[in-house]
Amino acid sequence: MSPFSYHKPASVSEAINLAGPSTRFIAGGTNLLDLMKENVVRPQHLVDITGLALKAIEATATGGLRIGALVSNAELAWHPLIEQGYPLLSQAILAGASPQLRNMASTAGNLLQRTRCYYFYDTGTPCNKREPGSGCPARTGLNRIHAILGASDACVATHPSDMCVALAALEAVVHVQGRGGERQIAFADFHRLPGNAPERDNQLADDELITAVELPPPTFAAHCKYLKIRDRASYAFALVSVAAALQIEGGMIKDARLALGGVAHKPWRQPAAEQALQGQRPSQAVFTQAADALLQGARPLSQNAFKVALAHRAIIRALSEAALGTAHVGALP
Repeated sequence: MSPFSYHKPASVSEAINLAGPSTRFIAGGTNLLDLMKENVVRPQHLVDITGLALKAIEATATGGLRIGALVSNAELAWHPLIEQGYPLLSQAILAGASPQLRNMASTAGNLLQRTRCYYFYDTGTPCNKREPGSGCPARTGLNRIHAILGASDACVATHPSDMCVALAALEAVVHVQGRGGERQIAFADFHRLPGNAPERDNQLADDELITAVELPPPTFAAHCKYLKIRDRASYAFALVSVAAALQIEGGMIKDARLALGGVAHKPWRQPAAEQALQGQRPSQAVFTQAADALLQGARPLSQNAFKVALAHRAIIRALSEAALGTAHVGALP
C-alpha cells in the first residue's frame, strides 16, 4: 500500500474542496481498501466522509424515499420503509456480501464498486482498466465470470453489485454535488459501458461526491423478486442475477422492470424486454419473450457461454416468482 494523507472534513463543501484526481472519498472502505492493499489504486489523499450528515432515510414530497449516501447496507435492507415499499431492494442487498460487510458498506460506496475481473486485481498482468492501452487478457484468457453483454474489445469486466441491479430496475436517481453545484443522474446513466475508456466506471467528475440516492414512489412492492445465481450459497458474486418487478392489475401486467447483474459492465436493462411484458397476462410464453429480448445481442467468450442459457432460465424463473406475489416469495432470496 502506498503512503497517503488523511483528512476528515466537517461538511460536504469541505469534502468537495479536498477532492481531485489523486483523492478518494472513503466511508466503509469495503472495496477501496482491498484495491489499495493490492496496489490497484494508489490515492495520494483519503477523505473520510463518515462524519458528514448523509445518514438519513427520508420520504420525499413526491412519495418516494431519499437515502443518504452514508446509510449502511444493513440499515437500508432492514429499514421498515424499504421492506414495505421496496422489497426488491431489500432482497438484493441481503443477497450480497456478508453481514459484517453489510454493516460497514455504504449506499454510495456500493454504487462506486469497481468492476470485477481477475486481471484488474492482478497488477502483474496487463489491464486496460488499470493502464489504458495495455490490453485485455481476459478476452482470450480466464473469462468464465466475465461479460456477455455490452462489452468492448477494451474490456469484458462485470459490475459486482447486487444492490445496483435492484436500483437500476427501480429507476433510482443519484444525487451528486461538486464544485459546480448539485446535479441528478438517472441510475441508467450513472454507470458506463467500457467502450474505449474502461478505466471510467461511472459519470462522476473528480470533484463530485454522491450525497443521496432517491427512489420513486413504490409501485412494485406486491410483485417482485431478486434472484441471484452463484457458485456457492453465500458470500459469492453473481454469475447471473435478475431483478424482476411487475405491476399487475386485473390479472394483466400494467408495468414491468427487468435488470440483469453479473453479465455486463453495468446493471443491464433493455426497454424491449419490459415492453414485451406490458399489457400481457403473466405466462411462461410471455416471460420467454422478455428473456429473449433482454439477452438480445449477447456475445459470450470462450468460457462463459453457459451464462446465456443460465440468464435465460433465471429471467423466466424470477418473473414467474414475482408474478406469484412478494408475500409468497418471502423477504429473503
